[in-house]
Amino acid sequence: MDDPKDALVSQLGETIRDISGLPECQNSSKKMYGNLVRRVKLLSPLFEELKDGDEELGDDEVRGLESLRVALNSANELLRSVNEGSKLYQALHRDKIAGEFQQATEQIEEALSQIPYDKLDISDEVREQIELVHAQFRRAKGRMDSPDLQLEMDLAISQKEKDPDPAILRRLSEKLQLRTINDLKKESHAFHEMVILNGGVPEECFEQMSFLLRKLKDCIAREIPGADASEGDKSLIKHRSPVIPDDFRCPISLELMNDPVIVSTGQTYERSCIQKWLDAGHKTCPKTQQTLLHTALTPNYVLKSLIALWCESNGVELPKKQGNCRNKKSGGGGSDCDRAAIDALLQKLANGNSEQQRASAGELRLLAKRNADNRVCIAEAGAIPLLVELLSSTDSRTQEHAVTALLNLSINDANKGTIVNAGAIPDIVDVLKNGSMEGRENAAATLFSLSVVDENKVAIGAAGAIPALIDLLCQGTPRGKKDAATAIFNLSIYQGNKVRAVRAGIVAPLMRLLKDAGGGMVDEALAILAILASHQEGKIAIGEAEPIPVLIEVIRTGSPRNRENAAAVLWSLCTGDVQYLKTARELGAEEALKELLENGTDRAKRKAGSVIDLLQRVDVVVNNPVNNP
Repeated sequence: MDDPKDALVSQLGETIRDISGLPECQNSSKKMYGNLVRRVKLLSPLFEELKDGDEELGDDEVRGLESLRVALNSANELLRSVNEGSKLYQALHRDKIAGEFQQATEQIEEALSQIPYDKLDISDEVREQIELVHAQFRRAKGRMDSPDLQLEMDLAISQKEKDPDPAILRRLSEKLQLRTINDLKKESHAFHEMVILNGGVPEECFEQMSFLLRKLKDCIAREIPGADASEGDKSLIKHRSPVIPDDFRCPISLELMNDPVIVSTGQTYERSCIQKWLDAGHKTCPKTQQTLLHTALTPNYVLKSLIALWCESNGVELPKKQGNCRNKKSGGGGSDCDRAAIDALLQKLANGNSEQQRASAGELRLLAKRNADNRVCIAEAGAIPLLVELLSSTDSRTQEHAVTALLNLSINDANKGTIVNAGAIPDIVDVLKNGSMEGRENAAATLFSLSVVDENKVAIGAAGAIPALIDLLCQGTPRGKKDAATAIFNLSIYQGNKVRAVRAGIVAPLMRLLKDAGGGMVDEALAILAILASHQEGKIAIGEAEPIPVLIEVIRTGSPRNRENAAAVLWSLCTGDVQYLKTARELGAEEALKELLENGTDRAKRKAGSVIDLLQRVDVVVNNPVNNP
């Protein structure tokens, strides 16, 4: 198994077994999910024969199989995320999910095209089967599943109407397999985990999801027959609880609040839920995505009194102090953390052969992703130093598992320090530079997570991460580019890293992303440019890229956040530079800025006003030669 070619065949077989063992999908992606799993299963005989064969693999065969390994790993991640993810989110974003399944299908088909079957030591029967499977992938490549028109219509109507028809809600409940209160609790948890792990979701999506979950919950609580409900459901619906006012629910958990607190954006959350969000390292308001000016939580006594009065008037028991979002102590109820099982996994990590290490690291990766209790339990068992050692593994799949397990563990704030103290940063940077694409993407995401702690920004920059992140920003998959951009943005908050990024040549790729409106990276490119423009070297480098035409176009037509960042970059460039001011004026900046002054965000209005003031001053100088010697 030490032979890398044997290891490659073994990894492919293991990934196919993983995919074949996935549970049946019960959501709107069921057909796409089932088709992909079925086709992948049919590849299994190829790797069984290759594993049993004695012939050496040539370079062409290894290259083709390596491409297939990468494609199958991506497919495995997609299938797991769909099966474990929010059913409502997938229904609302069916086109996006369908696109991801198409991409996975295309990657596998392309990889199968690169394998020279005639050179492989396999039987005619297996060769024929693989050729048939390849033909299936080829046909599926350009064929999209027909949409569920009834589901799409029900979703559209239920979002538009304040009080959707109960018949529509019942159909949605059936179609999405959200039939009981427990189903909705799991769905709410999946949505909550998505918000925590992904650093929030767009405000519009957040509102849609919250609204539909509330309506489904109210509909089921009213209408589900007691005989069909679980024991937990029966206790909840026995007395037909009144509908909870939306303002009394936490936007994260969607439950009645017991200890409402206000964050700096003015939004109110249940204390335990927002504290968990902050403990995960986030610096934004989950609902609005605005950056929090501070993390102080102010008790909302008025709302708390109103909730108490409402509960008393409606015969509803006040919720217990510990909300659904509060982290339980390690080993507490509700966790799937089995310390003995984790200790056994760590034994294999420390002393097992390469296959046992790979499997154990993969299991820890999944456990750490699942919930907060597991992250605490795994760290307390001493897994982090062992996972850090595996970052140097020559087996790329083991390396991927190790870096992703550390990423998932780093969601816990205390674990960030343990990871850094174990000397992980140089090894994570090495994975970022030299690992597989999946390993590089997850290494970038791990560096972002660790860089939430300010002192880590310095260490990560000093370890040489920024040039490697820029390379991923240029060459990575769409997901990899997003991970790289997020990490670069966070690292560049530290002044020294701004210089590193500029000197590593970041401005040119950022300008390419900014000009590519269809590439999906305009938001990230502008956010990084805005932070680099505050440094003199960054300002010079950005100015040399002739950015003013595209900045003015964004100010005219971009999203509110992008208009704000474009105005900030323009202000930095124009401050103290008459030539930039003249260029901006010639391109019609003043008109666009005046419109922004009327309709932009508060920060955008300030920046727009400042640039308009500079433009008017330069007009005075140009029109009064006496003052312009």
